[in-house]
Amino acid sequence: MRSFLRPAAGLVCLAALACAGCSAGPDGSSDAAPARSPAPSATTAQGAAPSTSYAPYVSATTASANDDAGSPAAYNLAFVIADGGDCTPKWNGTYAVDDPDVKERVEALKESGASVRVSFGGASGDELAAACDSADGLADAYAAALDAAGTDLADFDIEGDELADSGSVALRSEAIAALQEERSDLSVSFTLPVMPSGLDDDGLALLESANDHGVQVSTVNVMTMNYGSSYDGDMGDYAVTSAKAAHDQLRDVFGLSSAGAWKGLALTSMIGVNDVDGETFTLQDAAQVRAFAEEKGIAWVSLWSAFRDQRCDDDASSDDAATDCSGVEQEAGAFAEAFSG
Repeated sequence: MRSFLRPAAGLVCLAALACAGCSAGPDGSSDAAPARSPAPSATTAQGAAPSTSYAPYVSATTASANDDAGSPAAYNLAFVIADGGDCTPKWNGTYAVDDPDVKERVEALKESGASVRVSFGGASGDELAAACDSADGLADAYAAALDAAGTDLADFDIEGDELADSGSVALRSEAIAALQEERSDLSVSFTLPVMPSGLDDDGLALLESANDHGVQVSTVNVMTMNYGSSYDGDMGDYAVTSAKAAHDQLRDVFGLSSAGAWKGLALTSMIGVNDVDGETFTLQDAAQVRAFAEEKGIAWVSLWSAFRDQRCDDDASSDDAATDCSGVEQEAGAFAEAFSG
């Protein structure tokens, strides 16, 4: 996903599943680790809480009128990256993690009872694992951002060159494992690119590295978007196909049952016009993804992003992905409502 910057040794079961591949738990999945109480959510007509929560990506620095659409159970705060080549965590590489305005915004997001998850990385800027020289320094950088946001939920959005950099992959795994030794409640998700054929070799290697270092992975969040020019079909169908392929891969990597692998999966779609020509994710696609996620018991669904969840100013569809609107005809917050069910 784009940032807000402008121009099996050591087999580890997924922590959010309470090692469901080893012994599946009877409870539904939540947006956090199993020891943590799930965030409030709407109930179904039968009175049971839905198994799939809604957790949009939002700007950590700038509020959007669409942030609370769909009553999110959690917010993914984008993005913490390095301050240039320095191992200093900053929001978008610009704002200090303890910036007073950011802290005020985060507290406002929590007022509804939702949790917040710090998302490290993204598609632009200097990723911390590439900027830091040691695992200890990297762990300290992660800890500083988490403490400033007052959360023990961490997302690592790894894509582009950093995904193929084995050195930073190993350093990141070492740092996360060390941080989890200090913070037993730290819940970790990895956000990775996916194709209809599933995660690529680099994505699988990252998960294997986490496994080898003893990282307890809560969720693998796959980005069902930007597949490339060879994929010109229905985006909702591609999201479902990608999820099925990733599910099978999670079973293999983590030794999970089928139900456990579904509970360890999350799906994030880029709403409206995507970065690849010809790819448009519609409201009907969002409803399809939500229904599929509920059917399978997927942990959470998300969108990129809350501030794009509105019609463009000219009320016309756009051929180019925009930063602040979807490029399709919609009411403000309509994608959030579709994803939240």
